[in-house]
Amino acid sequence: MFEKLRNLFIGYPLKSAGDSDEEHLLSKSQALAMLSSDALSSIAYGPEQVILVLTTISAAAIWWSLPIGLLVLVLLASLTISYQQVIHAYPKGGGAYIVSTENLSPSMGLLAGGSLLIDYMLTVAVSVSSGADAITSAFPAFKNFNLEIAIALVLLLMLMNLRGLRESARSLMVPVYLFIISTMFLIVYGAFQIVTGQLPYHATAHVGVVVPGVSIILLLRAFTSGSASLTGVEAISNAVPFFKKPKENNAAGTLAIMSLILGIMFAGITFLNYWLGILPNAHVTVLAQIAKEIFGDSLVGNALFYVFQLSTALILAVAANTGFSAFPMLSFNMARNKYMPHLFMEKGARLGYSNGIITLAVGAIALLFIFNGSTERLIPLYTIGVFIPFALSQTGMVVHWKRKIGKGFLRHSLANILGAIICYVIILILLIFRLNEIWPFFPIIIALMILFYSIKNHYNNVAMQLRLTEDVTNVHYDGNTVLILVGNLTQASIRAINYAKSIGQTVVAMHVSTLETKQKDLEIEKEFKTYFPEVTFVNIESNYRDIVKPTMLFVNKMNREAQKQNHTMTVIIPKFIPKHSWQNVLHNQMSLRLRARLRWYEDIIIATYSYHLKK
Repeated sequence: MFEKLRNLFIGYPLKSAGDSDEEHLLSKSQALAMLSSDALSSIAYGPEQVILVLTTISAAAIWWSLPIGLLVLVLLASLTISYQQVIHAYPKGGGAYIVSTENLSPSMGLLAGGSLLIDYMLTVAVSVSSGADAITSAFPAFKNFNLEIAIALVLLLMLMNLRGLRESARSLMVPVYLFIISTMFLIVYGAFQIVTGQLPYHATAHVGVVVPGVSIILLLRAFTSGSASLTGVEAISNAVPFFKKPKENNAAGTLAIMSLILGIMFAGITFLNYWLGILPNAHVTVLAQIAKEIFGDSLVGNALFYVFQLSTALILAVAANTGFSAFPMLSFNMARNKYMPHLFMEKGARLGYSNGIITLAVGAIALLFIFNGSTERLIPLYTIGVFIPFALSQTGMVVHWKRKIGKGFLRHSLANILGAIICYVIILILLIFRLNEIWPFFPIIIALMILFYSIKNHYNNVAMQLRLTEDVTNVHYDGNTVLILVGNLTQASIRAINYAKSIGQTVVAMHVSTLETKQKDLEIEKEFKTYFPEVTFVNIESNYRDIVKPTMLFVNKMNREAQKQNHTMTVIIPKFIPKHSWQNVLHNQMSLRLRARLRWYEDIIIATYSYHLKK
């Protein structure tokens, strides 16, 4: 039944794709849709965050958004060059985590990896919250269901990604490319109107005007807010293995295209906002106000405005998909280094890392519940979570070039050094001025680091204990003691006893009797001795309804006796298998409970004898 439901929702299993199989990998156009939605969607709120900070002093301070925007573009260029270098240097993916691990230290790698894992969960939570806000703004009747809509969007994206890379990419191409085309048209049309004199100059102040109250601190706060537009830039470097060959070239090219589009859109929206002198409004976004001014109130203008608003709502709703693409790949790389459970290395039926996808969805839904779907409360955590890996990856690449090239490394690492300096400045600003908003990040990352090291320690201990050594000796046993757990005397139990007799020198059947079943149990014992007079039958009386505990006590006793005789100890649990899987819910599954307890006992072999029903 579960398999049928899985096939219904995520599709039939795909054949494994080898290194030479391009069928299930991404082209540049598909990867752009799948991996850039987070970065591109930040245009909907990034420039506005700069304006919000500046206008706390005066509307005249809006002109400062131009030099701040220029600095954001410098950081974008630095990050783009750096992550292109990462793609070529580390083509197996992993991004900031791999760069920091190999060039700084494993601890710095875990700090980068853990920060990104948190950030991807926040990416999903922030994006679906913003998407839910956009939906309920268009349909106010659903305003009270923001949280439920956000959770539904997470589950929808999870199912899309479980269906596989290409299907997910196809689903995202419409909203992503619609937003790119709509925003580019808005910027080009706005520039055309400015050049032809159709869009009057309404700036709140000329560039260079001295505005009382503007300080370095204010400008730095505005810069950190605008830098939120760069979240998601690193996602492509994490997902290089998802690309078609040549993987590195396609990934680096896709990153360059995404950054170029992002830069043009950020610069265009920032300049148009300055030219029009638009102020933030609690009820209408700055982006929507710009679109309304440029498209006008004509019939065609209104139609263009609503198409643009639709594209914005769609990109915000699907921006979370970047997290669904990058989180599983990062989890895979961390699991490969034994810092996360190995289940994150397993591919699902549709060749995606399903466990990573499901874990991300669960984490994002948990965050939505904790913060009640509030975008404003999530964004500060989102910012610190991405700039720590940015800073560490830039620093790591400087070390990489120094190791690889030696004395001439500065020429190759100028972009990395500039990017690192800017990122560390942003982190410092966040720590000084926004610590009250970002403090939950630190106990979370500390807990994650402890968890990573605990997992690594466990795997090291397992490897040490399982490793073959020179003093390995073959152990000789004189026989096998077999214990059969008997409930009722059935076809399953009779066949299990016959099997036990064929493998054991000592065979014992055990039954647990309770007060409620005492009379019936006497009949079972009598019937058993009729069929198997040569097999020892032990009836354990229990004063409680629990069957598991007395069974475990008797198993322990039998195991001690077996060890005295230098015997192995085998416990056989008879069970019947219904014809249809859904029929399992009609039975108590006592065999599963017994197996679950027995597996913790040392030197005991657990065997299940399955009898299959035909009707």
